[in-house]
Amino acid sequence: MKKNLIFSGLCIICLLVGSFAMYFYISKHPATFQKIITKSERKVKIDDTGISEAVEKVYDSVVTVSTYKNASAYASGTGFVYKKDGNTSYILTNAHVIKNADEVYITLTNGNTEKVEIVGSNTMADIAVLSVDSSKVIAYAEIGSSDKSKIGDTVFAVGAPLDSAYSWTVTRGILSGKDRLVEVSQSDTNSRSIYSDSYLMNVLQTDAAINSGNSGGPLANGNGEVIAITSLKLVSSGVEGMGFAIPIETALKYAEKIINKEEIITPYIGVSMLNINEAYYYREFRSIVESSKVESGVVVATVESSSPASKSGLKQGDIILKIDNVKTKNIAYLRYILYKHEVGDKIKVTYLRDGKESTVNVTLGKNNS
Repeated sequence: MKKNLIFSGLCIICLLVGSFAMYFYISKHPATFQKIITKSERKVKIDDTGISEAVEKVYDSVVTVSTYKNASAYASGTGFVYKKDGNTSYILTNAHVIKNADEVYITLTNGNTEKVEIVGSNTMADIAVLSVDSSKVIAYAEIGSSDKSKIGDTVFAVGAPLDSAYSWTVTRGILSGKDRLVEVSQSDTNSRSIYSDSYLMNVLQTDAAINSGNSGGPLANGNGEVIAITSLKLVSSGVEGMGFAIPIETALKYAEKIINKEEIITPYIGVSMLNINEAYYYREFRSIVESSKVESGVVVATVESSSPASKSGLKQGDIILKIDNVKTKNIAYLRYILYKHEVGDKIKVTYLRDGKESTVNVTLGKNNS
């Protein structure tokens, strides 16, 4: 009996000593146990092994685009071969890359330079199509879907930033945003004009590096499928890594119209316009702007005779505030809303005249310019 009591006492003492020892060790080394717990709860693996294979899929379809005017080098950019139709293959690029060009040449990854034909272009969509003999082509890009792409997906661009010395440069990033509305101007100057040429583009946003010369090249997903055409980047103090690309669905829609020689019709209402902040600098509109007390909107500068606007009763000096109850904060937004419609559609225009807000229905006409 005595031996059992002694044994039990020793066990209790050992248990107490062990507990105190464990407490002392944990208090001195807490990080050890924290690390063990963290590792057991989170298992994250990042695997980029597939990006090089994806690049290989699209790489040889990419071409540098060189334009000439009056036999002199004029501009350069990027494009990619995306379609074959018998002996003719087609190349997608940006309209601004070939703007004002007399001749266009492409250089392929094997170093060969070929003269190509300009099939056509659409400035508002910033899409152009070139053609070349199929025997000259090395590879064709595989087309993907921007609609199915998700924010955060890996994307990469292939192009010729700066000049030909850096042709086929690959830059990688993520898809940073979708359905971004970016304001673009077709003119090369910032001069004020009552014939404003600004418009909105619905684009994808990426932080993959896009530089001068990348324009017209492919933006591809992690499978090496083209989901967009790189078009522009936001250049401003304090802004870094904001590039934009035209969704491939939009590009292909316009490309097919260009190839098939289909007329691309834009509806119009028959007015020239000024943004509110611009109209202030014109003497005939200054008092209208000051008395309106509105900070955004579009001033009707002139109205064409017998135009849809004229027939509906819109007048010079009216300030268009909304179309179909959507605010038209400037000309670019007005055009974006307008071009979603077809010729013959009726739109509701809300405008301000002599301090009074009114609405009128306008039947859209055909822009013959």
